[in-house]
Amino acid sequence: MTSWREGVRADYNPVNDLNALFSHPSTLSSVTATSEALNKYQDDLSDDIADLLVTQSTSDAQSVRRIQAAKADLAELFQKIENVREKAIKTEEAITGMTADIKRLDNTKRNLTLSMTALKRLQMLTTAYEQLRGLSRTRQYRDCAQLLQAVIQLMAHFKSYRSIDQIATLSRNVADLQRELLEQVCEDFEITFAKGEVAQRTGTLAEACQVMDALGDTARSRLITWYCNTQLREYRQVFRGNDEAGSLDNISRRYSWFKRMLKTYDDEHAMIFPTYWRVNEMLANAFCEGTRDDFKGILSRAMRRVDGASLDVNLLLSCLQETLDFEHSLEKRFATESRSSVDTVSSRDEKPAAFNHAISEAFEPYLSVWVEAQDKHLSGMIPKYRQQSPRDPDEDFSPQQVIPSSTELFSFYRLTLAQCAKLTTGVRLVELTATFAKHLDQYAQQVLLYFLTERSGGQGLPIEDIILALNTADYCHTTCTQLEEKIRNRVDEELKARIDLQSQADAFMGIVSAALRALVRKVEFDCEPSWREMRNSPWSKLESVGDRSSYVAELLQQVKTRAAEILKLLHKPQYARAFCDNLVELMANTYIANMVICRPISEVGAEQMLLDTYLLKQGFEELLTVNAEPGTTAPASFIKRVNQSMTRLDPLLKTLQVRSVPAEGLVQAYLIHIHDKSDTNFRKLLDLKGVRKQDQPHLVELFQAHRASQDNLLQNSPLLTPLQIPSSHVGPGIGSLGNATAISTPSLAGGRFDPSTFGSAIMSVARDGVDRLGTPTIGGGGGGGGGSNTPLGTMSPLPTGGTDSSQSGTNLNDNLRNIGKFFRRDMGSFGGRFGGGKGVDEGGK
Repeated sequence: MTSWREGVRADYNPVNDLNALFSHPSTLSSVTATSEALNKYQDDLSDDIADLLVTQSTSDAQSVRRIQAAKADLAELFQKIENVREKAIKTEEAITGMTADIKRLDNTKRNLTLSMTALKRLQMLTTAYEQLRGLSRTRQYRDCAQLLQAVIQLMAHFKSYRSIDQIATLSRNVADLQRELLEQVCEDFEITFAKGEVAQRTGTLAEACQVMDALGDTARSRLITWYCNTQLREYRQVFRGNDEAGSLDNISRRYSWFKRMLKTYDDEHAMIFPTYWRVNEMLANAFCEGTRDDFKGILSRAMRRVDGASLDVNLLLSCLQETLDFEHSLEKRFATESRSSVDTVSSRDEKPAAFNHAISEAFEPYLSVWVEAQDKHLSGMIPKYRQQSPRDPDEDFSPQQVIPSSTELFSFYRLTLAQCAKLTTGVRLVELTATFAKHLDQYAQQVLLYFLTERSGGQGLPIEDIILALNTADYCHTTCTQLEEKIRNRVDEELKARIDLQSQADAFMGIVSAALRALVRKVEFDCEPSWREMRNSPWSKLESVGDRSSYVAELLQQVKTRAAEILKLLHKPQYARAFCDNLVELMANTYIANMVICRPISEVGAEQMLLDTYLLKQGFEELLTVNAEPGTTAPASFIKRVNQSMTRLDPLLKTLQVRSVPAEGLVQAYLIHIHDKSDTNFRKLLDLKGVRKQDQPHLVELFQAHRASQDNLLQNSPLLTPLQIPSSHVGPGIGSLGNATAISTPSLAGGRFDPSTFGSAIMSVARDGVDRLGTPTIGGGGGGGGGSNTPLGTMSPLPTGGTDSSQSGTNLNDNLRNIGKFFRRDMGSFGGRFGGGKGVDEGGK
């Protein structure tokens, strides 16, 4: 039965249980017992249901009774609340009735008090008014001042009663009396000063000032304005009505006159006016305003003179200096005292009225005349510097020495800047900066570049003179930056963005680059015999490869000897590194250029050249440390740079080592090493090998067939594309290596190298511009060196400084700046090479 109870559910099917109970005919005997058990179970269930119904009925009745009891309690509570509210209302009404009489008595008392106070004040006002009228007639200003303050304060209490006729009449009478006192005091001052009785009536006038103080700011301002106009009347008559007295020549007389006026005030008038009125400062302000207007008119007329005479700059500066000194004396006198304006003398929070530029403001628009004078003076200095000897021949040379004219120029700049900053920190200082920039450009072009070019002479400049020019350009570059910072610190905040001398600094860095190129050319000139020996070698007839060619040892010796001499004089590591980078790049490019002259080159000759370039590379790696202690290794970035420059030759030489028979081997070697698809470049290789013209078409056809199956070939090789190989084997062919005159041995361009042409070459570089100065490449192609990629062979001479056109000079300056920018960018990577850090890696890129 228990299992049945647990198994009962809504979809219960008794057939399954019956089949389980009576699964066999023998079990039918228990049908009766099973039926009785079921009936009993049914009865038990009926009893349980009846019990549950009774229990539920009893529980519902109790819940209803509890809810009804709660409702009754709420109704009783609401009734009690209503009763309390009614009692509170009744209580309030009772209290209000009890205190109504007390409130009426309080209101009556308050109104009576106000009425008595108003009547008393009215009586006091009337009495004070009558007394004030009597005292004003007798000019008893001390008592008047006290009574006037009382009357004004009492009258303020009756503003709300002016609708009453009697109060309105009294208010008008008081106002009339105030006006009468004002006019009376002003009249007393005018009469006293007109008769010259100030000393006798000082006490009366001082008491009258107390009355003006009581009358308020407007009355006080009127009196001070009258006093200032009276004291300055004579000044205006003398200096405005007389052209001679009012001229700039007599500016000192103006200031002397006012100083006497201040002394008169201190001795005679200071006792009259209260100290906190600061009448002496107001007098000084009035004098400054009038004088400033006078100077504006005088200077304006001077600039419009019909006789054509210009304003005397020395007189202008003298007057301006006297004015600045006078302003400084006023500032010093009044700076320690608390200032206040004329309109609000009693205010202690007003901004003090400074005298800085109070008068000198009139001069500022005309300081352009002074700036023009500085421009003319500098224009005369540059030609003089151009003709001066850069150094005393009897003086010992120092690696840090600079041309004296550069220090003289910047000393003049510093003095001029200090003088201008005292006069103005506005637009004129910006104009002066533009003048500085103009003459810095001229100094770079007409002095330093001229020194490197036109004054080089037939044998070229000595190394010491080139170092001198380099040091001077470096000094000017550094000082330019410092000068810009100094000007920025002095100029007005809103004008700081207009101060820029970076272009001039870049131009001087361009001169540094030109000087380094000149030093490299010195080494190149020494190497000419070695290159001649290389060209005279029978490269097409070599039968075996030796340890080294005869020219290699001499070439390395010449390079290291001259480089060691130059590096001793380069006092900055970054310039030493730039020189070595330029030199290595030049040697690599010159080697390629000489290979063109040495054609045809046999396979053995190419193998010998490859060995020679390896030995040269090892020797060049020691350039930077040629003056260092034995065993010192060069920086890794420099060694990487040397490898990059010299290993550019390897693909060409390795290809030249392959025999032209069988032809497929040469073609495959070209595609592997040169790795481009240019027919022209392939023909150049054949020319270098000395392949006959009639044999070349077959090789070209074979090359075309093989390249069709190759992917990722370059369109043009950066090594072979710039090569321009003449049809003949004449020596001047070296000059056709793209821009090869800049990178090849100059003597090959037609005779011996003439150092006198190098100056014109540098100038042509500056005129024509460069894509990336400091990176010599074959024909302006890739490469990362530090030489020139601009032709230095066929150059036009440098015109003299005085005959250049404006446009030509501008273009030259722009190119110098671009040169400096590129060189400074390359130099930026040198910092890491000498100072550690990540620059070591970046320097070799």
